[in-house]
Amino acid sequence: MHGILGLGLLAIGMAGLIALLIALVIAGFVLYIGAELAGIKKASLGKSIVAVVGGGILAGILFIIPVLGWILGIIAYIWVIKVVFDTDWLRATLAFLIAIVVEFIVLWLFRLLLGISLLAAL
Repeated sequence: MHGILGLGLLAIGMAGLIALLIALVIAGFVLYIGAELAGIKKASLGKSIVAVVGGGILAGILFIIPVLGWILGIIAYIWVIKVVFDTDWLRATLAFLIAIVVEFIVLWLFRLLLGISLLAAL
């Protein structure tokens, strides 16, 4: 019985890891679209995935700070985009904002195709 339970937990863990990797690639692709539309010359999917991971970790740490944490987290995320893509603040901010808009469009399309509410898609 213990062996079967262990295999089940391993399967759940692997499924979670695969889902995390798929979400990371999708988020990286959305940021890549934002970077391309913002006119960032050195945009690539690999750099986008690195920016998503780095920005997510840094923003997640800063979100802990009460009141100003979310503002500092957003600024930190944009800073990571700026550094990873070797661009200026304006283009990094545009890439960030365009990625948010594209993300909502993708969520809206999923909602439309699958018939689920927007909040359930988040």
